[in-house]
Amino acid sequence: MKLDFVTFKDKVHGCWTGKNIGGVLGAPYECKRGLFDVEFYTQDLSNGPPPNDDLDLQIIWLAAVERYGRNLNSSILGEYWLSFVIPHWVEYGMGKNNMRAGLVPPLSGFTDNIYKDSCGCFIRSEIWACLAPGHPEIATRYAYEDAIVDHADEGMYGEVFCAAIQSAAFVESDKDRLVEIGLSYIPDDCAVALCIKEARRCYKENVPFADMRENIHKTAPGSFGIQYKKLHEIESGDFENGRPGFDAPENIGFLIAAWYYGEGDFGKSLCMAVNCGEDTDCTAATLGALIGIISGGKAIPEKWTAPLNDKISTMCIDKTSWGVWVPDTVTELTDRILRVVPCFLGIDMCDLFATGGYEIEAHIGDALLGSKNDEYLQGISGNNIDKDIKLRDLCAAPAVVRYEHPAFRVSVDYHGSPFFQTGEPRKLTVSVSDNGFMRQQQWINLRLYAPHGVSVLGGREFCAPMNYNHDDKAEAIFEFVDTEAFTGGKLELLIDISAVGRHSSAPVKVVLMRKE
Repeated sequence: MKLDFVTFKDKVHGCWTGKNIGGVLGAPYECKRGLFDVEFYTQDLSNGPPPNDDLDLQIIWLAAVERYGRNLNSSILGEYWLSFVIPHWVEYGMGKNNMRAGLVPPLSGFTDNIYKDSCGCFIRSEIWACLAPGHPEIATRYAYEDAIVDHADEGMYGEVFCAAIQSAAFVESDKDRLVEIGLSYIPDDCAVALCIKEARRCYKENVPFADMRENIHKTAPGSFGIQYKKLHEIESGDFENGRPGFDAPENIGFLIAAWYYGEGDFGKSLCMAVNCGEDTDCTAATLGALIGIISGGKAIPEKWTAPLNDKISTMCIDKTSWGVWVPDTVTELTDRILRVVPCFLGIDMCDLFATGGYEIEAHIGDALLGSKNDEYLQGISGNNIDKDIKLRDLCAAPAVVRYEHPAFRVSVDYHGSPFFQTGEPRKLTVSVSDNGFMRQQQWINLRLYAPHGVSVLGGREFCAPMNYNHDDKAEAIFEFVDTEAFTGGKLELLIDISAVGRHSSAPVKVVLMRKE
C-alpha cells in the first residue's frame, strides 16, 4: 500500500510525542514496586519536561543514520555508544566495558552482562520503526544491530518485538493483529513472548487489573522495582524477587496489558502502564509511542501535549564532542527523520518528487509477518535468492561475530564464550559465505596467526571452496592452546581471510579473555 507523506509525518510526530509524554509521566515511579493510582503528570512542568533516557539515546542513533544510512551496523553503533552515551550504569556500562576490552558486538552485550535481559534496548525501538514504516522485516534487522551493543537474549527479543509492532503500526491498527506480527519475529517460548501472551489472555478473559499484574510477574519475575531496596525493606507478598536484570519480559507484558486494558484511550492506557510499577518510564514511553503511531500526533489530547509544549530535554548525550546535533523539539526531531527515510529505505521504495512529499511503499497483511521457516532447499542455485541471514539465526547466536566485506561475509563462532583457560584447548569456527553481491564461486584462504606461547593444534592454514549455492560456505575450525610461555590475561589472534584471485583481504581480530 501507499503511505502518503502527510499521514506518515503525523504518525512520526505522534510517535515521538507519545514517547515524550510517557517518559515524563512514568519517571517519578521508575524503580518502584506497587499498584499505583496515577491519573496525570505528578511533576512540576512549569520549566519544561525533565530529561529522560528513553528518547534521547535514539537521537544518537539518528546521528549515526544521518552519516552512514543503510550501511549502519552494530560496530558503528558501538563506536557511537562509546563516544556519545554518558551513562555507565548496568547494561549501558557493561556494553562499554566489554567493547573497550576488545569484545565486539554481539559479545559486548552477551559477555558477563547480568543486565542483558533488561529494558535498556527495547526503549530504543522507535527510531527503526520510523525509518522503516510498514517494513518490520527491515526495522527488526536494525533493532537487532542496536540491541546487541549492550544486550542479548530477552533484552534483545524485547527490542525486536517492539520494533516490529511499531513499524507495522504505520499501516495496521488492530491490536491482536499487531501483537501477532510482533510475536512472529521472536521465539514462541521466550519469556518476552510468554508475558505478552499472558497479558492478552488476561484481557480476553476479563481478569481484574491487579490480578493481571501479578500473573505477568509470575510468568517471568523481574527485579526492577526492588533494585534500590535492602532485603529487609522488601515487602513480602505475591511478587517474588526475580533474578537481577531479568526485567524486559514482564515490563513489556505490562505495556501490552495496559494497551489492551486502556481500550483506545491514550491517557488511560499510559497511566495503566505506570500503575503496574517497575520500569514505569520505559513502559509508558514505549506504549505512548505505539499509540502515537497508530493515532497520529493530531489525535493525542491537548491535555497531555500542552504541559510539554513539544520540548525535548536530554540527559544521556555527551554534547562536548560535537558529534551529535540535539533537536530542541519533537517537531524538529520529526523533520530530521523525514529527511533520511528515503535514503534509508532506498529510492526504489520512495518517489522523492511526489506532489506534497514522497510516498512510501509499505507492506500490508501477511507480508508484515516474520519468516519462521527457511524458504529454500539447501545447496540449490543461489540466483535470485535472498542472501541475508535470517533474523532468527542472528538472534540465536550471541557468541557469533559477523563481518561484511564487498566479496563475502565472515562469521567467527566463539563456541559460546569469549574466555579461555590455561592449558585447555579452545576452538573457533570461521565461516565465509557469499553475501549476494559478487555472485561468484570462489576459493577462500584462511590463515591463523597466534602470539608466542600459543600452540596451534592441527591446521594453521586452510583453503576451501565457497560456492554461490544457497547456504554453502567455506569453513575452517582452528584449535589452539596457551602454554606456560604465554602469560597474558588477554589473548589476541588474527585470522587472515582472502579470496583466490582477488586483491582484497579481510583480517579479523579475535579477542579472548583469560578465566581461571
